[in-house]
This record gives sequence, structure tokens and C-alpha cells, in this order.
Amino acid sequence: MMVLRGLWSLFVATVTLVGVLVAHQGGQALAPVLEVEKGTREGTMFMIGINLVGGLLGFLFALFAFRKLVFYIQRLERVSLLDKAAAALGVVLGLAVALLATAPLGNEGLAIPLRILASVIGVILGVGFTMSAKRQVIFIFPSLATTTPEDQALSPVQAKMLDTNIIIDGRIADIVATSFLDGPILIPQFILQELRHIADSSDELKRARGRRGLEVLNQLKALESADVRVYDDYPAEEEHIEVDARLVKVAKMKGAAIITNDYSVNEMAKLQAVRVLNVNELAAALKPVYLPGEDTSVMIVKEGKEPGQGVAYLEDGTMVVVESAKNLVGQTVLVRVTSSLQTAAGKMIFADLVRDSNKDKS
Repeated sequence: MMVLRGLWSLFVATVTLVGVLVAHQGGQALAPVLEVEKGTREGTMFMIGINLVGGLLGFLFALFAFRKLVFYIQRLERVSLLDKAAAALGVVLGLAVALLATAPLGNEGLAIPLRILASVIGVILGVGFTMSAKRQVIFIFPSLATTTPEDQALSPVQAKMLDTNIIIDGRIADIVATSFLDGPILIPQFILQELRHIADSSDELKRARGRRGLEVLNQLKALESADVRVYDDYPAEEEHIEVDARLVKVAKMKGAAIITNDYSVNEMAKLQAVRVLNVNELAAALKPVYLPGEDTSVMIVKEGKEPGQGVAYLEDGTMVVVESAKNLVGQTVLVRVTSSLQTAAGKMIFADLVRDSNKDKS
């Protein structure tokens, strides 16, 4: 950082000085045309003003040019060493050949612009020649082959779009806070309008859901690790389309993925070949796995459908059916998993009571 600041100061000072010198020379040439006499007060003020203008223009140009230089230098970091060496060699060879070929023209009259033009053409041809021959250079300098391949490129991060249901759900804020999602999060303007409409509903339940959705968006905006943007670029003539269909269409147009927990949005996006991140599927994948023979403690909350069964629930909502636990409602018991079943509604675990051996003996 200190080196960069030093280079910035040197560059700005140099370009500013060049601006002052160029303006001074231009002022001296312009003074006779404007009939400003040198040595007089008016002439002195005129030259000071010209120098100040030139210095200011040079300073502003230096600020703009230095940023561009830093940008191109940073991009050069991605260029392989072989390409850099080939380009440098091409510049030297092209410039040398051009200057030697135009040496008989001398340095007077039209010779100067012709030699400059020949030098530029020579540099372009030289760089083109060496870049085309760089694969042959590897055989001469094998160490240059240890570079980044040309076709290696950083894949752009895919943007994510949220539908109304996943915003109201609220879990998206916790997921984003963990930094598991990368890339910008786009909130279409029509999704915001739907949330506002729900938040202003006369129905108390809908109003609470809408306000919760707006609160979740504020939480997302407050996260430093989240890049949340409002997307407002949708054809007005297509605003009559249903919100979910509009969301899928915008996501496909932007090449974004949709984060949802809604089955219809999930299927609609798949039909349109739009990538979908379903939070319900993520939650199901993260549920703890209980293998037959493992023990766990659960609270029996109600009777089961079959005689003698009791029903309990794990912290993640997984239903546990416990045999011979009908009369233990409200009690926390130790159970042993016997089997599990995956259904459309979720996962079910079947277990037996683990009875205390001391009680059994008594």
C-alpha cells in the first residue's frame, strides 16, 4: 500500500508538472495572438492563469489515468508469464526493426511522423509475431511453461432471486448470514409490491406475514456479508402475468437461480430450465440421521394411530412413532430406533422403549 501511494504521488506530481509546462509553452505562443505583452502585469497574470489551468488539467488527468493504470495492472496479474514475456519481446523486436528500417529517412521534416508510424506498426507486428510463436518459445525456455492456462477463467457467480414465500418464511436470513450463499441476491420490484400488498391486507394473519417478510428483507440488507439489490427492469406490458411466472421469466432472462420453498415455483422453474435452490430440500438433507440401534430421548406428545403407540417429535420436526408408549404422554423417555421411513410429508422414525434393566429386575 505504501509503494502504491508513493507511485501515485510521483505520477500525479509528474503529470501535473507536464501540464504546467505544456500550458506555459502554449501561453507563450498564444500571447502574441491575443496581443498580450510580456513583462506587463496583464502578461504576468495571463501566464499565471494559463499555468494554473494547465496544472489543474494535468492533476485531474493524472487522477483518472492512474486509476486506469492500476486497473490494467491488476488485470495483468491474470496474464501468464509466457504471454508477458512474449509481448515484451515483441515490443523490443518490432521497435528495433522499425527504427533500423527507417533510419535512412533521417530526423527532419516528414521523416519524424513516418518513423513514429513505422514504430507503432512494428510494435504491433512484433507483438503479433511473438504471441503466435509463444508455444515454440516454451521449448527454448521450459520454465515459462509453468503458467496459468489461457482458457482458465474465473466463472462468474450466479445471482439469486427470492420469491415471496421464502422471504416470509424467514430462514433465508439465517442461511445468508452463514455465508453459504455467494453472489448478489436480487429482489424483483414486483415481489416487493406483493409484500407491501400483503402487509396492508385487512386480514390480520396476512398482514402479519407481509410485515414479517419486510422485516426479513431489512435483516438481509443489514448483513455485511450479503449483497442485496432491488431489481426493477421488467417490461410494463407483461405486468399482468402472475407473480410466480414473472419471477421465473426474470430469473431465466438474468441467468439467475431462484431460492424458494414453494412447490409450484420449484416445478415451474424446472420446466423453464431455471436453477432452483429449495430450502425445504436443504432442511431435509441437513436432518440428523438415526440408524437402527441408536438411542435418543424424546417426549411423547400424543397417542399414535395404532394401538399402544405414542408419537414424539425431534427438534427438527421429524415424527417418531414409539411402540408401547400410549400411556406415557407428557413424559420424556429413552427410545431405540428400529427403522425409518421416507414419505412425501417427510421422514418418520419408528422406535421401541428402552426400559431400565433395574426396573425390569424388580
